[in-house]
Amino acid sequence: MNLPVILSPAADREFVEAAAWYEEKTGRGEEFIERVQDVLDRIGRMPELHAMVYRDIRRARVQRFPYALLYRVLADRVEVIAVFHSRRDPRIWQSRS
Repeated sequence: MNLPVILSPAADREFVEAAAWYEEKTGRGEEFIERVQDVLDRIGRMPELHAMVYRDIRRARVQRFPYALLYRVLADRVEVIAVFHSRRDPRIWQSRS
């Protein structure tokens, strides 16, 4: 199965902000982008690989960074609802589900 992966506006904002922060503070913004892209590619190819963590939401962790992508699998696409730091309150992304 190969589904298109769409970031919600909130997830897109979180992704851009995190990449900018990593670039400014550590010079690792490009690496962060690459690792997130790896996850996006993987969930597009194998959307049901990751376990459900809340209702119909699945979590895929980003290698080498304390982030995860929270997403749902729909009939025609994968919708990422959050690019989320692991220390933030999960109620923030849960309210989007």
